[in-house]
Amino acid sequence: MRRFTLGDAEALDIADDLAPLRGLFELPDGVIYLDGNSLGALPRSVKARVADVVERQWGQDLIRSWNTHDWIDLPSRVGNRIAGLVGAPDGTVTVADSTSINLFKALSMALYLRPDRRVIVSEAGNFPTDVYIAQGLADLLGQGHVLRLVEPGQLASAITRDVAVVLLTEVNYRSGARHDMRALTTYAHEMGALTVWDLAHSAGAVPVDLTAARADYAVGCGYKFLNGGPGAPSFIYVAPEHHHGLRQPLNGWLGHDAPFAFETDYRPALGIEAMRVGTPPILSMAALDAALDVFDGVSIARLKAKADMLFDVFVTEVEAQVPGLELVSPRDPVWRGSQVSFRFPEAYAVVQAMISRGVIGDFRGPDIMRFGLAPVYLRYADVWRAASVLAQIMRRSEWDRPEFKARAKVV
Repeated sequence: MRRFTLGDAEALDIADDLAPLRGLFELPDGVIYLDGNSLGALPRSVKARVADVVERQWGQDLIRSWNTHDWIDLPSRVGNRIAGLVGAPDGTVTVADSTSINLFKALSMALYLRPDRRVIVSEAGNFPTDVYIAQGLADLLGQGHVLRLVEPGQLASAITRDVAVVLLTEVNYRSGARHDMRALTTYAHEMGALTVWDLAHSAGAVPVDLTAARADYAVGCGYKFLNGGPGAPSFIYVAPEHHHGLRQPLNGWLGHDAPFAFETDYRPALGIEAMRVGTPPILSMAALDAALDVFDGVSIARLKAKADMLFDVFVTEVEAQVPGLELVSPRDPVWRGSQVSFRFPEAYAVVQAMISRGVIGDFRGPDIMRFGLAPVYLRYADVWRAASVLAQIMRRSEWDRPEFKARAKVV
């Protein structure tokens, strides 16, 4: 692949039809932000929305805002907006709780529908919370459920007729490698299993079509490519065919069919509303709602195409200038998300050295340098300059300093 000059990258920026989206974000001067796959940048609209919720809706209208500003239905409204980004019909997605809690709900419901099966299949190297939730639920049920962790290339052979649920993250958090959701779901159904998909690194980054894939359940977080802010609430999807008699294990009052009747006995709400548990976090949910304005009228396929070109510019320059680094992410854009991962024994120190130079990526143990490619605000010149900074740090061994090797609590 031919190399890019800074002039080439700047020409791509001039021709970029998505370039105006960058103006929708608050981005600090002198910083190249390549960590939107961990925490998305701040959309400008969020500041005004949250200020209004705090100062007017909460400060002036007080508890009346549950009705006058319809706080009570905000989870459904935001859910429908996310549904449009993941190929789901209205009324099948709601926003509530955290990704971990929604995984617990989805996995519990799937196991309930397969009472004669005891195996959960997932990928070795899946994000830890997915694995922990599966392990914890198996222990809690005490019915002999086991978690079968297999390498990605062995998934199909591991989905046998004793499998109840296939629990997979569509885009791997370390490598960015992407599963074929449709093919794996189809095969799981042929074997009589259900599927739970984690879209944490997919929603807002790659085209997702839950309906076409016939996925049974899906979850995802609001703070990565959806830019909803630190700790933004999660979303959960339940396919329409599973809505009849839908009931999840956490019987909270707002999942009740008539929460303000204050009945003693629990009656689950109809459809996706049964996925709600407790009072929604209005401040963070309003922030997520405002953040989703960025995607209005924007094609996710077009975003992915730009992310793929950002990948090419970045990887071409890094590999030309630092040939010793190992690319972990797939080169074929079909099989990756919107990130670049390189392996290096001192990856943590290199990332810290880059941050000191104003290029923010992140580290995933034991040896992965990870760079998110959020096309809504990244420019081609940004990734070209980031590659140059990485090359300089590697050539000069700038990473080999004690302050860059000292591990912080959050890496």
